[in-house]
Formats: sequence, C-alpha cells, structure tokens
Amino acid sequence: MNDYKHIVVRTLSVIGLALLSAVATAQTYPNRPITFVVPYAPGGSTDPVARQYAMQLQKVLGVEVNIENKPGGSGTIGTGMVVRAKPDGYTLGLATNSILAYQPLVNTSLVFKSPDQYQPIVKLGEMPVILVVRAEAPWQTFTEFVQHVKDNPGKVRASVSGLRTVPDLLAQEFNKTAGTRLRTVPFTGGSGEALVALLGNRVEATLFTGAVGIPSHVQAGKVRVLAAFKKGVYDPVPQAQSTIDAGYNTTLAASFYVIAPKGLAPEVLDKLAKASMDIVQSAEFIKFSKEGYALDPKGPDALRDEIIRDTNTFSELLKASDQK
Repeated sequence: MNDYKHIVVRTLSVIGLALLSAVATAQTYPNRPITFVVPYAPGGSTDPVARQYAMQLQKVLGVEVNIENKPGGSGTIGTGMVVRAKPDGYTLGLATNSILAYQPLVNTSLVFKSPDQYQPIVKLGEMPVILVVRAEAPWQTFTEFVQHVKDNPGKVRASVSGLRTVPDLLAQEFNKTAGTRLRTVPFTGGSGEALVALLGNRVEATLFTGAVGIPSHVQAGKVRVLAAFKKGVYDPVPQAQSTIDAGYNTTLAASFYVIAPKGLAPEVLDKLAKASMDIVQSAEFIKFSKEGYALDPKGPDALRDEIIRDTNTFSELLKASDQK
C-alpha cells in the first residue's frame, strides 16, 4: 500500500512539474530564435511578404526570426514540416490558400487536410487577380471586354500561370457567375510566361496574380489593366475596375497566412496572435502592402473559417472544371 501511495505521489509530482514547466515556458516565450518556414524558393511573390512579417515579428518579440526556404511539392513539403514540428511556438510557417485549401483536395497523402491539423495564426494579406490586355486591344473597359466574351463564347483566350492555379480557377468561377465562356491557356512557366504570351499576341488577355511589375508595363504603353477581382480600389493599379462594383461577385485571390503546429500553449498562441495582428495593422505593414498586397487582417478563428470557405470554393470549382 505504501508503494502504491509512493507511486501516486511521484506521478502527481511529475505531472505538477510538467505543468509548471509548461506555464514557465509560456510566460518566458520567446527566449530563443524562431524559425519561419517559407515553402517556396526565394524570389517569388511570397518572398516580400514573408520577409516583411519576419522582420516585424523580430522587432515585436525581441528575438531572431530566421527564414528557411523549403520549396517543393507545390508548397506542401515545407508546410508539412511546420505541421509536424514541435508545438512550442519556435517553428512557424508561411502558407497560402492554394496549399491549405486546394492541395488537400488533390493530394490525399498530405499530413494536413483541414485547420484541425494545424494552428492558423494570422492572415497577412492577399494578391487579387487582375485582368490585363494589350494596350492596343479594342476594349477600353471591363464591361466592354465581358460583352465581347459573351458575344464570342469560347473564342477569347486568357493566359494563366498554370492549370488549376488561382487565376485558372477564378476564370471558371467568373464564367459561372457571368454566364461567359472565357478560355484559359495555362503556362507552366508561371505568370511571367503568361504575360509574355499576351505581349506576343498569342492570347487576348491574361489573368495575373497581383500587380508586381504590371505598372511599369502600363507606363511603357504595352498593356492596359481592365479589372481587379476584388472589392474597391486596388492601389497598385487604381485604374482597374472592381469586378464587385461591376456586379460580378468573383473574388478568389492568392492569400497568404501564418500557421503553427497544432497544440500551442494558450499563452503562446495568444502572444503570437496578438503580435501578428499588431503587425498586419501597423503603419509600416500597411505601407508595404501598397506594393501589391490587399490587406484583410484576420486572427486564428476568422482565418480558420476562411480556409474552410476557400476549401469549399476550390472543391466546387474543381468539380465544375472536371465536367467541362
């Protein structure tokens, strides 16, 4: 009986020490460098927003935030590393709606299938899709372009950055909403190759994610931006008509998030979530976003809802695409 009591006392002591250790860790977090995994190669559209967030998080938390690029698997390899990491707050990751909401629909072997397998932290922003045509194109407005597409079903081509990418799926969403038959032409070389196809007169339009580099082409008199698939003005190309204002509720965009492994201590999650929301609402981040990102600050719960919503949207669009 004494042995039994001794075992119980020792067990309770171990549990108590573990709880005290967890509380102490949460109270002192962070006290060493944080690794921020970016699941793409350096130099892409994810690079600027990842570095801006990491730089500001470093200032807010007072520890180094080291970026590690882990490309591969359309972003799923690096994201998988984050999901499998120890949930202590020292491994965070950049993720996108393409990775979290789309990839699980077409890759059943992933370790993440829903927000239940990881911890959403914050939405950093999004890059809306814009509709671009050559400067000499006959359409001066988005309304004129849409009417032409309706009058010529299946004949107007828009280059996109790849099959079933956000621009490609957005075109399917727009066709469904507007009752049009705009044809997409996917290019494996990404948005740069899709833009070259437009400039080379191989397609009538291109659907381009974000506006990085586009204003310079506009100023050079090479292209005209007709629309931005978002509500309100898109700052990098203010001349673009909002598709929402035009009556078409088609807003699928490339969204950028921060996630962590599931199981963070509540105090650690609260600290990360607060710091991250402060960052995306700061004057410095707002100024940075004007380079091409549309801000839409969301914390853990709202971000979880958005990922689920986008998963449902991607699922519907994939079904519609398979039926074409």
